[in-house]
Amino acid sequence: MADPRAPAERLLNLVIALLNTSGRMTKEQIRRSVAGYDASASTEAFERMFERDKETLRELGVPVMTVADPAHGDDQGYRIDPDAYALPPMELSAAQLGVLRLAAEFWQGQPLRADAARGLTKLTATARGTGSTDVVAGLAPRIQPAGPSLAPLLDAAHARRRVQFTYRTARTGSVGRRTVEPWRIVASRGGWYLVGLDVDRAASRVFRLSRIDGAVRPVGPEAAFEVPTDVDPRALVISAQRREGRIAVLAVAPDRCGALRARAARLDATT
Repeated sequence: MADPRAPAERLLNLVIALLNTSGRMTKEQIRRSVAGYDASASTEAFERMFERDKETLRELGVPVMTVADPAHGDDQGYRIDPDAYALPPMELSAAQLGVLRLAAEFWQGQPLRADAARGLTKLTATARGTGSTDVVAGLAPRIQPAGPSLAPLLDAAHARRRVQFTYRTARTGSVGRRTVEPWRIVASRGGWYLVGLDVDRAASRVFRLSRIDGAVRPVGPEAAFEVPTDVDPRALVISAQRREGRIAVLAVAPDRCGALRARAARLDATT
């Protein structure tokens, strides 16, 4: 039976194993001892998963080294050089720590709030910078909570796995089932957006997470698609926001809403 561990947990287990090996680990040793790899799966399935994980770590900057057996040159193993992987001592200023605290406050009420709190605690404990973080006092994040769909969409985008969810459109309010290849999650203008390929429509689409009704369900295998390199997710979100623009007519009392009046443009009385 396949191990249900998330890809991120499997990658972490692989990093820990390769960092702590005394010499090197062969693929067979990794397959047997690293949690997250299914020892009962076929050799081909393990090879695909391990090669994908190895390339992912290297893309993230983890120095996964290939080490040949001195006696048998074709017998390869793997390890991570602790000296090359170690980070230099962190020296964060009071302002930088304040910004990190502000970012962590944004995640309060979000699915990742526990991870954000743990990460901030570790950074604060290891950072050498001292002083007050009051430089950001009074500031507050302006992005709305993403809701429960954020975490499964992030996992699916990382694993390149299709998802299905029920979506309510902005213009008509109609509700329908969507099957999407998730490319990127984008935060913009106070909201969260999923950019990906709408499989049924065979075209790229932008979905606002607040309009997703119910649970997001992953479907199909991992690594089921490639994210196009010629697509700018943020540009697609901005374009979608412009299409959804609305014109509001407000009646403002005299001598009120000074900030709004300062940003307003005067219109011809005939328009």
